[in-house]
Amino acid sequence: MKLNIVLLFALTFALSAFAGSTKTSTTKDEVTIGLEIGNKAPEIVEKNPTGNDLKLSSLEGKVVLIDFWASWCGPCRRENPTVVAAYQKYKDTKFKSGKGFTVFSVSLDKDKAAWEQAITADKLMWETHVSDLQYWNSKYASIYGVRSIPSNFLIDGKGIILARNLRGPALEQALSELLK
Repeated sequence: MKLNIVLLFALTFALSAFAGSTKTSTTKDEVTIGLEIGNKAPEIVEKNPTGNDLKLSSLEGKVVLIDFWASWCGPCRRENPTVVAAYQKYKDTKFKSGKGFTVFSVSLDKDKAAWEQAITADKLMWETHVSDLQYWNSKYASIYGVRSIPSNFLIDGKGIILARNLRGPALEQALSELLK
């Protein structure tokens, strides 16, 4: 009888230890915040040209191109017409993973006047322009691992990264593939 109690206790202990050591699986709604395709893009909260905070998460529900650029960057300025054309074409479009398309421009400028002049000159008509005016010391360039510009991340309506560094026709192609 004593042996049975010891065995029962040992079996109960072993089963409880096993049950405690198993990890519960994460639900499919949980996502990792990161920079890889399939990760949720890290939040950005930064000042716009008028000094108000803008949040990337305020665009939830839309397909968004997070575009790192600067007024002094020749390749960025040459890419801007492509981004403007995509914005004009898709801004009111329904996608599989969002309604509408916009751009969240993150500038690596250090001169506010130059940044504002470039927004106007390049006809960057979306309302979501931000910068900390810290040049390469930009907080969000660091968080997003941006080492050269132009650099971008395409995210869906839930903030999930779908693609990175889309330039020229690749941006148009990626957006057309997301159509309903």
